[in-house]
Amino acid sequence: MTNIEGRMAGRAAGPAAPPGELRRIRGGAWPAVGALAAATFTVVTSEMLPVGLLTPMGRELRITDGTAGLTLTVTGLVAAVAAPVLTLLAGRRDRRVVLTALMGTLAAANLLAAYAPNVAVLLAARVLVGLGMGGVWAIAAGLAVRLVPGRRVAAATSLIFSGVAAASVLGVPAGTFLGELGGWRTAFVAMALVCGAVAVALAVLLPPLPEAAAMRLNGVLGLLRGAPVRTGLLLVALLVTGHFAAYTYVRPVLEEVAGAEAGQIGTLLLAFGLAGLAGNFTAGAAAARSPRAALLVICGVLAGAVLLVPLLGHVAGVAGAALLVAVWGLAYGGVSVSTQTWLMAAAPGAREAASALFVAVFNGAIALGALVGGRAADGWGAAGVMWLGGALAVGALVTVGVGRGPGREAG
Repeated sequence: MTNIEGRMAGRAAGPAAPPGELRRIRGGAWPAVGALAAATFTVVTSEMLPVGLLTPMGRELRITDGTAGLTLTVTGLVAAVAAPVLTLLAGRRDRRVVLTALMGTLAAANLLAAYAPNVAVLLAARVLVGLGMGGVWAIAAGLAVRLVPGRRVAAATSLIFSGVAAASVLGVPAGTFLGELGGWRTAFVAMALVCGAVAVALAVLLPPLPEAAAMRLNGVLGLLRGAPVRTGLLLVALLVTGHFAAYTYVRPVLEEVAGAEAGQIGTLLLAFGLAGLAGNFTAGAAAARSPRAALLVICGVLAGAVLLVPLLGHVAGVAGAALLVAVWGLAYGGVSVSTQTWLMAAAPGAREAASALFVAVFNGAIALGALVGGRAADGWGAAGVMWLGGALAVGALVTVGVGRGPGREAG
């Protein structure tokens, strides 16, 4: 990492941990960072599990794809509210204890989803997933600076967010394969077991992490007065809404447009995830140098890939769709770490408050994307979902191009 990257990483993550705290935890820092990566993997897999299971879930519960997509809408809406609220309620409590409790909530939620006899119970389970996810993501996202020295913060942050990309590589495809082998309920049971294991890992590997001062509501809302923060949040809203408007319904799209068979969906989602994992680490290094430049590339590539899916999928079939899905995954894999870096650099003295706003908007956008994508799927068909997602990604490209950026990129 260059000196420029180190300075950018320090600004992005906020004030460094006190020297005494770093000395106390340095020996177990990277296992702790790994546990946080496992936590982000688990919460995102729990949230996104229905993506590869929409068709069998809808068939058994006798609901449309659009209605089944509400399992993502509800989770995203609850997580959007839970992120700032739970962070405020956590006060000065030990973040290790809070994260472990929230992971236990996720385990219970997935077991309830596996039991669900109807869509109402399933949606209740997804509310609990939203509570656990919003809290875990908001708190975990800003902890790298407290676990590693300043020069390693960018690498640790990328590792924590690699859990998001790994959820696409392993979590969603694995859930899809389990759904094919043993039914969609089996996938939720397996997810509950994973959540329980990660809760144990967090309790064992994280050091005590009490907060020196409780976050206050006026501190969170005060961040919105900064133009770079507002630009970053608008960017997140457009980019994530566009992605999830399309990605939530990627299975029906691949089946209808490209003619993919049920057994091929898991492989295509695996290609998406593998590319996303590469995109996460590539974008993490690029965003440490210039969040704006990294996001210009991400938005442009993502918009192009999504808009071309209906055309190339129709002309070239599964092979063409697979190529675009991989490019799409490469671009989207860098979204979380790059937008988080933008917001951390825009609010260097309030990392947890900025993370809470980031997670709130991110998950609100997931909910909105699933909702509008569902309406598009039911009204316009598979191609309409892709056009909508691509148009919103173009809006994100314009926003990052003309909006006020953080630090030295302001202007």
